[in-house]
Amino acid sequence: MKQEEVKKTVREGYAKIARQGSSCCAPVTNCCGNVSRAEDISRKIGYCDEELLSVPEGANLGLGCGNPVALASLKEGETVLDLGSGAGFDCFLAAGRVGKKGKVIGVDMTPDMLDKARANARAGNYTNVEFRLGEIENLPAADNSIDAIISNCVINLAPDKKRVFEEAFRVLKPGGRLMVSDLVLMKELPDAIKNSVEAYIGCLSGAVMKEEYLEAIWNAGFNDVRIIDETHFPVELMTNDPTAKAFISNFNIPVEAVKEIAESIVSVKVHGTKPG
Repeated sequence: MKQEEVKKTVREGYAKIARQGSSCCAPVTNCCGNVSRAEDISRKIGYCDEELLSVPEGANLGLGCGNPVALASLKEGETVLDLGSGAGFDCFLAAGRVGKKGKVIGVDMTPDMLDKARANARAGNYTNVEFRLGEIENLPAADNSIDAIISNCVINLAPDKKRVFEEAFRVLKPGGRLMVSDLVLMKELPDAIKNSVEAYIGCLSGAVMKEEYLEAIWNAGFNDVRIIDETHFPVELMTNDPTAKAFISNFNIPVEAVKEIAESIVSVKVHGTKPG
């Protein structure tokens, strides 16, 4: 798919999620908005009960693949930028870490998601959080203005990952930190999945090989690029996910092949630092 087509597809898919609630890397066919399912998924990928209970209802859509806030070592008074902030879940967690003197900025390209995030911020009375409309390839933030960047299972959706990391480098202050959770590949996916709209919205076909992902961060200028944690993407999240189920059904993919696909995908937490 062409870049603009990909962005349009992702924007429409996530707008639908924002309007109806969903979980598990954007299953666009799930219309029930099951809060308990989103919480179950979040526990499996690294969030604790205290974190889940601390945010406004509706902020956690179960769309992530890790907990970047937990490893970002956020400090009071810092300015944090969340790439692809969705309904605001990680922003609200970060807001508690940076305190009243700090600031959290969420960037998302889907107006419906921004509406939902802003409503959640009002409901939780978050005065140190703001949400901006924009693409992560062209961040609406000034040069050298951010202490830490977080992102959760979003960069894999961007067609131009090289540009995303260059933008992240631009807006970070010297010495600033990048901490992202994302999906990467250990081996190439079948062409049918790479070219599938459903798989793209489901966070699969946009993923690249792990080495390519890390190289893009290094090439953007970051130092100390390393994987903090790496786990296989739970196959049950794929087989229970309505989008994945529909995709599997449409292409008549056997269960064994689903497991093989799941074993090709890993969730990584990646750290990088802008030279001081």
